[in-house]
Parts: sequence; structure tokens; C-alpha cells
Amino acid sequence: MRTSLARGALLGLGLWAGMAPAQEAGTVRARGDLAKGYCERVRGTASAQAALEWAPEVFGSVGAVNAGDAAGGADDSPLGSPKLRVTAGLGYDFVGLYRGHTLRTRAEAECRRYQALAALQSAVEQGSRLGEAAALEARAKALATSLPRAEQLVAQVRDDLRDGGATLEELNAVQVRLDHLRSLARDTARAREQLALEPALPEGQTLSVLLSAFEAADDQVEVLNGGLRTADAWRLSVRGGYDEVFDVDQSTPLFGQLTLGYNLGQLWQGRANAQAREGRRQETRDAVDGAPRRVRQLLGELRITEQSERQRLGELSALVSDLQGQLREVEQLQTRQVRRFRDYLLLELARLQAEQAYLSAHLETLRSLLGGTGP
Repeated sequence: MRTSLARGALLGLGLWAGMAPAQEAGTVRARGDLAKGYCERVRGTASAQAALEWAPEVFGSVGAVNAGDAAGGADDSPLGSPKLRVTAGLGYDFVGLYRGHTLRTRAEAECRRYQALAALQSAVEQGSRLGEAAALEARAKALATSLPRAEQLVAQVRDDLRDGGATLEELNAVQVRLDHLRSLARDTARAREQLALEPALPEGQTLSVLLSAFEAADDQVEVLNGGLRTADAWRLSVRGGYDEVFDVDQSTPLFGQLTLGYNLGQLWQGRANAQAREGRRQETRDAVDGAPRRVRQLLGELRITEQSERQRLGELSALVSDLQGQLREVEQLQTRQVRRFRDYLLLELARLQAEQAYLSAHLETLRSLLGGTGP
């Protein structure tokens, strides 16, 4: 069953490659580093845009206007002669306060969305190996305890062979079992080294929590986008400054203006924004290569693994208890044949206890990862 899950995880990884950040072969980059760079970029972009929204506008213009009294002749313009006009001042759109704040809030939501997505991508890439670090550590500790004793047993049988107290077949049997333990220890060490190269999930976070955080942040991004679109329909601005028409008598060449504008198209925006929000939710949830779909599939695979390993642990624990009982019985006897049988039991028990430690730790991690995800 593990082999089947591993193949499924590899297939999922191939599908996932389309949306995962590109990586060079052999290069490992922590998801935290990727998220940090992304967050810095979106925050900087939002701050640059918000700076324009929050700051006042300086303006100036030079032109000519028809001003003054008409000369009254038949050939003279009834609007007066062109006069030079210079205008300069400051303008401020108060709606920009809302737009600037919303831009920065959206950047934080995009950052949280990407952080959750990066963690979910790591989980999908690890597939059925997710949560295996603690299990491999438990197996390594069990083997580190049992291997020295196993080597002493084999050395003792080898000495007995030289003294005529053991046969070559007995030595070969214990050597084979010792080789199995050593091979298991090497495989465990290699798996731990490979797993250490991959980014880990945030401490204490279940996949369902990460998935909910991603979907909530993604939804907030769309809500804020809708707010920005709605804000474009409004304008509340004040403009003031210097305005002089030359050769025209003006007691005070200053002006001030307050403008309130509203685009009637906003009346139809509410339904369109709701449609966009619902469409984004559905797109995020149902995308073939999207995070929620792949993570839900991974959750199903991990539940299958958890059920299988729980059953295997029960069977293994019963077998270990039985062998320990046999070992206590044979240790009371002192015949050569019984001592050989005891050696076989000790070596086999060491292997089973290492597997038992692995399953116990892995099940504990799986229960944590699957917390609150339902049956």
C-alpha cells in the first residue's frame, strides 16, 4: 500500500509542477525563503502604489483664455481678447486614503496566502512521506540501541564456532539477521538525510488548518480587489492654489474647489463583484492542479496510510509481546540449542521493535496532521 501511495504522490508532484515555483535540478530552497521574497515583493509594490494614493498632487498649467471686455467694434470678438493664464496649486483625493490602505492590506493577505500555499506545496511534494521525520528518528534510536548488542551476539557465536560450540549454519543465520539490521540502519540514515533537505511544515499546524488559512487569505484578496474596483467609482477631491489671468483686474488670484464625483456604473458592480468572488472560490477549490484539490487527495491518502499502519502496529505489537514472552522462557534454560534460539529471537526482536517504534511515531504524526479533517 505504501508503494501505491508513493506512486500516487510522484504522479501528483508531476501535475503540481505547473504551479510550483521553478527549481533547478539538485537545488533545494526552503519554502520560508521563497515566501519571504514573495512577501517583500508584494509589500514593496503595495507601498509604492499607496504612496501615490496618499500623497497630494502638485499641478500647474499655462495657457490663454478669452477674457476682458470686448472692444465693441464690428470686427472685435464678443468674448474679449486672449489673455495669458497661469494656474498652480495642490490637489488631494480623499478616496486615495481608502485605496492606499486597501492596497497594503491586500499585500498582507497575498503574503499569508503564499505562505500557506508554500507549506501546502511542501506537503504535496512529500506525499506519503509526509510526517516521516519523527518516525525515522524513532527507528534510528531503536536500532542504535539494539545494533551493539546484536554485534556482540554475532561475535560470541563466531567465538563459539572456533571453540566447537556452534556450527557454521548457526553463524550464517545470525550474520544474515545482523546484516538486515545494518541495512535497515543505513536505509534509515539515508532517508533522514534526504528528508532533511526538504522544507518542513510549520510546527503544530495540521493540513486542514493550512488549507483553511490558504482559502481564507485567497478569499480576502478577492474581497479587497472588489473594494478597490468599487472605490474607483468615487471621487472626493479638493484643489486649490494660484490662478491669475494677466491684464485682467483680479483682487485675489487664488482659487479653491471641492469636488464630489460618483460613477453610476457602481450600481451594477455589487452583483459583478459577488460573481467574481464566487468564481474565484470555485476556481481555487476545483482547479485540477490547485492546492486545495491536491491537498484533499493527499489527506485521503494519509488517512488510508494511517488506517493501514494502525492495523499493522496492532499485529506487530502482539507479535513483539509473544516473542518477548518466549525470550523470557528460553533465557531460563542453558542448553546450546536454546542459546542459539535465544540469539535468533533477540535479533528478530530488534528488527521488529525498530519497526514498532517507526509505526508508533508515524501514527502519532499522522494523527496530528489529520487533526480535525473528518473521517
